[in-house]
Amino acid sequence: MKKNSSNIMALAPNTSNRRETVCIFGTGDFGRALGHKMIQSGYPVVYGSRSTQISNLIPKDAEVLSHAEAAQKAAIIIIAIQRQHYNFLTPLAEVLRGKVLVDISNNLKLNQYPESNAEYLAQLLPGSKVVKAFNTVSAWALQSGTLDASRQVFVCGDDVEAKQMVMNIVRALGLTPLDKGSLLAAQEIENYPLQLFPMWKFPIFLSLGLTAFFFIYCLVLDVIYTYIYEKNNFSFFIAITIPNRVCPVMALILLALVYLPGIFAAIIQLYRGTKYRRFPDWLDKWMLCRKQLGLIALAFASLHVVFTLVTPMRAFVSWRTSKGIISQALNNKTEPLNNTNAWISDSYLALGILGFFLFVLLGITSLPSVSNNVNWREFRFVQSKLGYLALILSTAHTLVYGGKWFLSPSAYKWYLPNIYMLSLVVPCAVLVVKFVLIFPCVDKPLTQIRQGWERNPKHSE
Repeated sequence: MKKNSSNIMALAPNTSNRRETVCIFGTGDFGRALGHKMIQSGYPVVYGSRSTQISNLIPKDAEVLSHAEAAQKAAIIIIAIQRQHYNFLTPLAEVLRGKVLVDISNNLKLNQYPESNAEYLAQLLPGSKVVKAFNTVSAWALQSGTLDASRQVFVCGDDVEAKQMVMNIVRALGLTPLDKGSLLAAQEIENYPLQLFPMWKFPIFLSLGLTAFFFIYCLVLDVIYTYIYEKNNFSFFIAITIPNRVCPVMALILLALVYLPGIFAAIIQLYRGTKYRRFPDWLDKWMLCRKQLGLIALAFASLHVVFTLVTPMRAFVSWRTSKGIISQALNNKTEPLNNTNAWISDSYLALGILGFFLFVLLGITSLPSVSNNVNWREFRFVQSKLGYLALILSTAHTLVYGGKWFLSPSAYKWYLPNIYMLSLVVPCAVLVVKFVLIFPCVDKPLTQIRQGWERNPKHSE
């Protein structure tokens, strides 16, 4: 009998794994999308609404009740309504006492109110446990399932147990909770979705500034100088020729700027003899936007490839080619193939193709959907080792193409160096310093510092 009873117990369903009922106040886009996602994840969902009539928009497995009835059925209530409508919750204070209220609202502008929406909700219902969450996930992402770029959910609240309950729901939905601390962090969390590309501002402004500088620089040397001294109107260079010079220069400089802050960080750590001191603010911000700099560099490199591919279709190129052919025909002379120039041409093209291939590989591995599927060592290998290889190949591509102009007096129009000479300054400096840093006499103490060794422990901050 004991054996049989144990078998019966083993075959009985495990009720401990059953999901708790979740109540959602609000049947708008986000409330419906979140409810549908929760039902898919095994949560019983009940909606609290002014109208208890079943709509075709409501998930079919969800129950719709009045606010008071719905609140009594669940310990966790998601408030999917805007702040200006929170007043209807005040008469429900006793029903909501001790309940976990999840505030998911956002505002229309930064710091719209003196306090965050979550703190305001906590003031209205002091007997409830308010948690801020889900405001950084869109209804469209929940409905379409494309959550790769918005998988992280910021969570904050004063009650640790309530926060843990909400974070368990976040995990059950296939998202990643990030505990931001107490409810004081709610203002920051609510401001986050309103920030337009916060990590892109510096890279974009820097790129626009450098692009404008190099464009004007090329305009002066290739159009204005030529018109003044040679009486040739090459103003059409503005359409393709000048952009096709600016784009590779920008791609190379921005790629070098991705790795330059790492060089500065290594030098600072070697100088200080410790890793337990903060970097300067400018270096911290620079290091945080390296991914954005790299992606903008990839965009410039891609434009360079497109401009280069359309070059043979240009009228100017066809005219110059036909002019050379006619000149040889009139002179009854055929110029032999210059093997040196052929080698140089094929070499810089091959280096450019390989460099662009690694460039694209760096861009692909920076995508969340790809980076989430590789471990840290693999990601670091691609972004660091292959990244430096891409920088070496791209620098070599530029050197082979424009290196001959360093010693050519005609390249210095108005005593100004060619644009390709300027593009090599930062990449060559990065590669030279990096070459010094990999020497064993330098790399060994740097590795020890990054592993926790300090030159003067008592003076470290």
